Amino acid sequence: MSHDVGAVERRRILSRTKSVTIVGASNNPARPSFFVATYLLSSSKYQVDFVNPRLDELLGQPVYPSLADVPGEVDLVSVFRKHDDLPGVAEEVVKAGARTLWLQLGLWHEAVADQAKEAGLDVVMNRCVKIEHARFAGGLHLAGFNTGVISSRRQSAP
Repeated sequence: MSHDVGAVERRRILSRTKSVTIVGASNNPARPSFFVATYLLSSSKYQVDFVNPRLDELLGQPVYPSLADVPGEVDLVSVFRKHDDLPGVAEEVVKAGARTLWLQLGLWHEAVADQAKEAGLDVVMNRCVKIEHARFAGGLHLAGFNTGVISSRRQSAP
């Protein structure tokens, strides 16, 4: 079964999302998770939480050792981990009661997607939550960067 979620569905997921938890958040500015963390904190309405057992703090926010340690409701979980770690991460995501498992650009795992869907989660694979949010918020240039161009068009934020 294919798990490629269309743009309409991704927009629906991002519109209803209240919090994003980044699993595998990094304090290395060269890592994609750092870009995504910076963007979500500055340009989205989401409560943003981070999970990485090797960090205590990132961008002025606490970092939790596991998903189970994140306070409050876990909604969308954006995963930045290597392919072989995904089945274990998916189990944690299901146990945490998340609504969406979002595998970052470059990550695709059909068995993990099936496992999460069977548990009732929405699943997005091989997509960047930053790029998708910016696409729907109107701040995305073709290269995936905000051009800084100010438009008179009314923005419909997700």
